[in-house]
Amino acid sequence: MKKIVNPYVSLPGYNCFGCAPGNPFGVKMEFFEDGDDIVSRWQPRDEYQGWLHTLHGGIQSVLLDEICGWVVMRKLQTGGMTVKMETRFHHAVATDGGPIELRARLLSQRRNLVNIEAELRNAEGQICSSALCTYFAFPPDKAKTELHFPGCRTEDEEAAGDKP
Repeated sequence: MKKIVNPYVSLPGYNCFGCAPGNPFGVKMEFFEDGDDIVSRWQPRDEYQGWLHTLHGGIQSVLLDEICGWVVMRKLQTGGMTVKMETRFHHAVATDGGPIELRARLLSQRRNLVNIEAELRNAEGQICSSALCTYFAFPPDKAKTELHFPGCRTEDEEAAGDKP
């Protein structure tokens, strides 16, 4: 697996709830590329409970939506926005049960509409929630100028000086 570099870390005003490492209230996700999949490992915390020691469904949806956005950034090298998200909750996720793993992959693309599937697994590997997201992928020139998208690379690519 290759660690993906967050391209927005040095952008003034960047405070994404899902992936900004400096947001004190955010979930601070980090991402890796594993073949066709984008992967994130995340440790649930008690402040994200819905019920006693149970991860809130809204937080699960945030995690699933965020990783789908990173599929667009890494695999399509552009920015995008969620158009539709269908989330299914299969099993409760314990906030004291160890780290969870999220995986997402591109299913299809028709023009600017991208379908992505994602799953959230507990520490035992059981699928606890899943999502099918449709994203609108911005034209790359718009992503660069309006979204300040510089490209999305792995640490290995940055070290080698590769361009996105």
